[in-house]
Amino acid sequence: MAAAGSGGSRADNGYGGQQARRRKGPGALATGYLVIYNVVMTAGWLVIAVGLVRAYLAKGSYHSLYYSIEKPLKFFQTGALLEILHCALGIVPSSVVLTAFQVMSRVFLTWAVTHSVKEVQTEDSVLLFVVAWTITEIIRYSFYTFSLLNHLPYLIKWARYTLFIVLYPMGVSGELLTIYAALPFVRQSGLYSISLPNKYNFSFDYYTFLILVMISYIPIFPQLYFHMLHQRRKVLSHTEEHKKSE
Repeated sequence: MAAAGSGGSRADNGYGGQQARRRKGPGALATGYLVIYNVVMTAGWLVIAVGLVRAYLAKGSYHSLYYSIEKPLKFFQTGALLEILHCALGIVPSSVVLTAFQVMSRVFLTWAVTHSVKEVQTEDSVLLFVVAWTITEIIRYSFYTFSLLNHLPYLIKWARYTLFIVLYPMGVSGELLTIYAALPFVRQSGLYSISLPNKYNFSFDYYTFLILVMISYIPIFPQLYFHMLHQRRKVLSHTEEHKKSE
């Protein structure tokens, strides 16, 4: 589940890609709104990045840095839910289902794991995925902003289609290790679990659910990773060919 939302794996959401150029873009009002949204989200993730650096310099240690950026992380990661609405309204030409899957996976890890299981917040694995997310989102939202303005610097395009090579495995590792660290606490507390008997004759074991989420990474991670590698070759080779033709 959460694998889809890891560093560098997010789909282009219709901005700046060849598919987007073949379709009619959003109107002036929608474009203006999307530019503002992406600028705000870029700034938000920059705030998180600066918060991490400042906390590290103040403490002299990378342990437990999560607490220094907890509030902005929750706010801006939850703010990504608007991307689902953008697709549903048609102002961004991407799949609602795919976008919802990708966004909800991040929101799930933010709220249903890291927020809900306080004991994992000091784990170094949390910092691992937070750093991967932060770098990825700064690049991603910058990429969208400049694409909407039709002035996309090659450096941002290159970073968008290159840094995921490291950031995606880094984010996935952090996510998996964090979920794994949460398992004993979830099992002990019975968090979010519903046991029988009850009037609805329904049971749910959150511990088992988290294990299934971890297993889901096995088929999802390689597919998304190799898809992004394919996209990288296609996009960057197209850019190089365009440069040569000029």
